[in-house]
This record gives sequence, C-alpha cells and structure tokens, in this order.
Amino acid sequence: MAGIYLHIPFCRQACHYCNFHFSTSLARKNDFISALLKEIPLRKNYLEGEAVETIYFGGGTPSLLAKEETGTILHALHSQFSVVPGAEITLEANPDDITSTLLRGWRQAGINRLSIGVQSFFEEDLRWMNRAHDAKQALECIRLAQEEGFENISIDLIYGGPTLPDPHWRQNVERAIAFGVPHLSCYALTVEPRTALDTLIRKHAVADVSPEDQARQFLLLMDWMATAGYEHYEISNFARPGHRSRHNSAYWQGKKYLGLGPSAHSYDGLSREWNVANNAKYIAEPGLVSEREVLTADQQLNEYIMISLRTAEGIDLVTLAERFGPRRTEELLQRAEKYISGAKLKLVAESLRLTREGKLLADGIAADLFI
Repeated sequence: MAGIYLHIPFCRQACHYCNFHFSTSLARKNDFISALLKEIPLRKNYLEGEAVETIYFGGGTPSLLAKEETGTILHALHSQFSVVPGAEITLEANPDDITSTLLRGWRQAGINRLSIGVQSFFEEDLRWMNRAHDAKQALECIRLAQEEGFENISIDLIYGGPTLPDPHWRQNVERAIAFGVPHLSCYALTVEPRTALDTLIRKHAVADVSPEDQARQFLLLMDWMATAGYEHYEISNFARPGHRSRHNSAYWQGKKYLGLGPSAHSYDGLSREWNVANNAKYIAEPGLVSEREVLTADQQLNEYIMISLRTAEGIDLVTLAERFGPRRTEELLQRAEKYISGAKLKLVAESLRLTREGKLLADGIAADLFI
C-alpha cells in the first residue's frame, strides 16, 4: 500500500528555525487550492493503482485551510485514488488555529489524526522560536481536540534550545504525558543554513545551541518516555502501543508515496522526484516536477541503511541480503564491527540496531555504514 502527502505552503509567520518551503502571504491561497485540485487527477497514475492507506496534510500550516477546503481536497483524492477504509488521514495544525468549529469540520471532512505543533508549553521558548501561538493556546488546543473527539493526536516538542533548562524540558514532556497524548515527535533544535535563526546566531543576536545540552536532554527524554510506557520506535518519535504514525512508518519502510503541492517529494520504489518549490510556478503549472532522480542499487542500499537504522527494528539483515546480496551484507557487518564493539550498535535477532548511546550518533553512524 502507498501514501499521499500534500504540501500546504502557507504560514501566518516564519518560525526562526524553519527551512521548509512556505509563504507568509495568503493572497494566492485560493489559486493554490485550484492548482492542487488540478494536480490530483494529473498524478493519479503515479502509484499505479496501488491502494492508499495514509494521507498527510503537511506544510507550511495546513490548519490555515478552511474546513470546506480540506473537505474538497479529500473528496478529490477519493475520486482519483483507491483510499482504503480506515485510512489514516493526518492534518498538521498550529495551536493558534484550533477552534471547536474547525475541529468539528475537520472530523466531518475525514481527518482522523492531528499532529499539533506545540513545540513548548513555555512562553519564553515560543517567543524565542517566533511561534505564532502562546503558552495558553499550547495547552488549550489539546483539550479542545480531545473534547471534539480526536483520540489519535501527536504533538511536536523541541528540545536543546538555549531558553529550555532541564526542569522546563521535563515539564513539557510531563504535560504531554498527563494529557494522554498517544504520540510525541521530539526534535533537537537544528540551526539550518539561511534561516532567520542561523542569521541571528551569526550576528550574535541570540545564543547558539549547545550540542552537550541537546545530548543530555535527548537521553533524559528516552528515560522519561520509557518509564511512561511509550515505544521509542524511531529516533524522534515515541508512541503508545498501537499509535505509531502509519504515514511516517511507511516512509521508513520504503513504501511508495505521492507528493502533491509545491516542493512535495514522491517516491515509487526506484526513483525520487520533487515538485518545483515556487508557489507562482506551481500555480501556473500544477505538478511541475523540478527534478527526478533514478536511484542506483548502491543508493537504494544506502537509503535502506539510513532509514532502517533510525527505527526500533533496525536494519533487517535477512531483508538486506535478499535485496542487495550476501556480499553487501557481509561488507556492512564489517563496517559495523567498530560500532558493535564500541556499544553503539548491537546485533539482535538478525537485525542491526542502535544502542541507547548509539542513538546520539545515528546520522553519523549511518553515513559511515554507506557503500
């Protein structure tokens, strides 16, 4: 089965750390929706008739869509694709957009999972990140969503910033757990090039992030979530049993997905392509592909290593041997030996998995295991 991702390229204001494609002007939102509705039938053959089990509204800020617009888009998807009954349909939402009326509209349209960009429950963190919502809205939005019948809720939290001491980090996590939120995505604050945060740090207008603080807070997070009964099923993701993100899990399992909207990526198992990251060009020519890359066998192997190693299940050596051959599997194990002996990787039931300490170095270990 496959997934569909829709990129909604609008935000009320720019978060200092964000490097995703978006516009803070809503002037062409209606034109974008018209273009998206044109792109959907144009791309209906990309998945080759494969059933769709997940739909994900990302961005940007999809909660800026009116409830009628969300419903229209979902109706168009159902008309062109074979969406399975009970498909996971997620919408990313910002706390300042969430109202009881909008929540009811989303549920009526078919949204059954919310991913809420809380980031922190503390005012100083939100102001430092230039988030549009305040601490009161961060708390209120979860209560409203639950009151309107949303049970499958994920919230995003950011750690490792200079305004977040360990006691506040603990309170952020404890509040999420106390709400009974079944899924948390927790990210270390990353300074991406050419973002406002990057510029502010280089000008010494704000404090830089501390890798030591980030490592410590990540280790604390793993302990707290394990004690609370959450599965650490991917480096940045924690879930109550049965509440893993089906959409994101499909990415990590290498399943096909179609990306719709400007800058959206698509993957068919052998090649990857992405739409133009320009709203005006996308509106003029919906589905305009900016670039396409056919993956070589070695690139496919490296991608399998990278995405698998981030998951709790790790790299399945049997699957790797079947797909890429015994020789490649043996070479991988040879490269992994120094990390196994250094207690950063472990062999468990024919799989290669990161240890607790290895998770601090996940990207670097994966890169070192590449062909």
